[in-house]
Amino acid sequence: MSAATTRSRTPDRLCAEAVDLARAAAEEAAAPGVVGEHAGLVSEGDRVVTHFFECKELGYRGWRWAVTVARASRAKIVTVDEAVLLPGPDAVLAPEWVPWSERLRPGDMGPGDLLPTDADDLRLEPGYTGEDEPPPNSPVSVDMAELVEAEDVEVTAATPAHLPQAPARGTIAAIAEELGLRRARVLSRYGLHTAADRWEEAFGPKTPMAQAAPAACVSCGFLLRIGGSLGQAFGVCANEFSPADGRVVSLAYGCGGHSEAAIMPKPPRPAPPVIDETRVDPFPLRPAPDSGSVPDTTDEETAELGHS
Repeated sequence: MSAATTRSRTPDRLCAEAVDLARAAAEEAAAPGVVGEHAGLVSEGDRVVTHFFECKELGYRGWRWAVTVARASRAKIVTVDEAVLLPGPDAVLAPEWVPWSERLRPGDMGPGDLLPTDADDLRLEPGYTGEDEPPPNSPVSVDMAELVEAEDVEVTAATPAHLPQAPARGTIAAIAEELGLRRARVLSRYGLHTAADRWEEAFGPKTPMAQAAPAACVSCGFLLRIGGSLGQAFGVCANEFSPADGRVVSLAYGCGGHSEAAIMPKPPRPAPPVIDETRVDPFPLRPAPDSGSVPDTTDEETAELGHS
């Protein structure tokens, strides 16, 4: 170990004794009464010492005021370098910062909020943009027009290259627009799977409501089918009394509002009481003489006390 390293770990005597100077600097940076007791010091290097003071300010439990003092070589005057508020070993700290894209949860967006998607979002993939479309947006050719009845196709007398303007109907772009495919990006396979998992967890067959349902949504008249590949496993509930009204539900989901659910049985009613008016039950007005715990006696003189 070198001599310089040994000196740097040993606090300088004059800097270590400058507690009052460090306290005055901490109170100037904070406020009188906020700086607490001296909580130790640490050597930062040759003739450089940091003094720690407790922080009494509300909301900063465990924090410390750190004042660094130093002196020049062969000088006896100690000066203040800086005074800052630093967290201590048991200080209350804010959680580690997380980017907003990782903090966002479903349902956090409100009116006017914008949520831009990344260019490499795994949930999306390139859709039909028209870049691969063969020029000049060929419509149905004249030869094909002779073979098919093109009601919705605009048949032209010449090829598009000889026309002043390419027809709108019948082009690849128009067909893509009609089918809903002319979008810059569409759901990728990963995006479809994540959406299916999310809908399955909210309104799927493993939910308590589906476990107690009389039947599944696949046989319910309130189910609205959706298109696309997800339509094979999901639909939209249109029952206003169902907890999933207006939600995407799994075909295996179910609730008590099923359209074909059996009529709820009426609560059982007790049978009316039967009264037999042809029989008379005798009811004595006085107890029988031999119903007590001691025998009946006619001699009052020999009778024992304590008749029941």
